[in-house]
Amino acid sequence: MAAWEVLGFEQHGTLGIRASGDAERLFVQIVVGEFGPAAADYPILFAKSPETGRFYAGALLRLQAGDDANLDESGRLRGYRPADLEREGFFVEQDRIVIDRDLPMFVDGGGAPLFDGDGGQGVALQRVQRALGRLHAGLPATDAFIARLLERSLLEPIDIDLRFDDGTRFRLEDLYTISADAVAALPDTTVLAMFHDGDLAACYTQIQSVRQIARMARVRNDRLAGA
Repeated sequence: MAAWEVLGFEQHGTLGIRASGDAERLFVQIVVGEFGPAAADYPILFAKSPETGRFYAGALLRLQAGDDANLDESGRLRGYRPADLEREGFFVEQDRIVIDRDLPMFVDGGGAPLFDGDGGQGVALQRVQRALGRLHAGLPATDAFIARLLERSLLEPIDIDLRFDDGTRFRLEDLYTISADAVAALPDTTVLAMFHDGDLAACYTQIQSVRQIARMARVRNDRLAGA
C-alpha cells in the first residue's frame, strides 16, 4: 500500500530523488500540449484505459522491452521526457503535492535535493511542479479534444505489426490513430473551427508522428546489423 505523505520542508527537508531509469516504460500518457515536442521523438497514439474504457493519448517510447535505442547510457530518454515521467512518485491531492514515500527513487540525504537549506524549492522539485502543472491543466483539455475527435468520428484502429531482420516480431493491438482521410473529408466549416481552436494542428501533429514507428524499426534493424 502506498505511503502517501504531504510534501513539506519540515518533514522532507533532507529528502532527495535519484534519477530513475525509463527502460521499463513503453507507452506513457501525454496531454495535447505535449504533442509538439513528443512527436519529434515518438509516435503518438490513442488507447483505452482498462479501468474506465475512456480514450487517452500516449507516446510510444520504444517498440519492446529491452529496446534501448531511445535511451542514453544512464537509461534515461534521449529526447523529450513526458510530464508523466517527470512527476513520477508525485501526485496532487486537494491542491497539495503528495509523494509515495515507499518508492526507491526517494532517498534521505542523497540524490537531487527537493529543498535547499532555506526551505526553498530545489531544481528537481521545480521540474516536478512544472510537470504536475502541465498535467493538471492538460488532462481536461486532452479529454475535451478526444471527445471532439470521437464526435467527428476521426479515430480509427491501428495495428502495428513489424518483423525484424533477426526474425523477431513486434505487434501492438488496441491502439488508435487519427484518420487523415476522415479529417480531409470534413466540411469546410468544421475544418475552420478546428483550425481556430488548435484541434487541426494537433490532429496533423499526431498523424505525422506515426512515421516515427518506421524510424524506430529502422534504427532497431540497423543496430541488429551492427551487432
